Amino acid sequence: EVQLVESGGGLVQAGGSLRLACAASGFTFDDYVIAWFRQAPGKEREGVSCISNNDGSIYYAESVKGRFTISSDNAKNTVYLQLNSLKPEDTAVYYCAAHESTAGVIACGLPYIYDYWGQGTQVTVSS
Repeated sequence: EVQLVESGGGLVQAGGSLRLACAASGFTFDDYVIAWFRQAPGKEREGVSCISNNDGSIYYAESVKGRFTISSDNAKNTVYLQLNSLKPEDTAVYYCAAHESTAGVIACGLPYIYDYWGQGTQVTVSS
């Protein structure tokens, strides 16, 4: 059974940091692109960052470049998203997602290409 389990969300003040984790099981981790999406109330789901466990390529949305860092621990089948310099507009439910690909992070910000999703973790940034 495929599972993606997010953790690490919480309430933090503007300027603070959080580290999210996405623990994966039930599939061959090295063959997959893992992405982080977020969705705020009343807004569409937004691709935040992706990492290819196949070739190591990485993508960041412009809105988070220089503030968020994605990394992968293949030994633990876990992808992390380090969130620094958080802003109130980063408030959202953050989801991780996985799809099998050998094409790196091409189109990885599109939610419809993903086969598997986690349940989400809430990140709230107060001003």
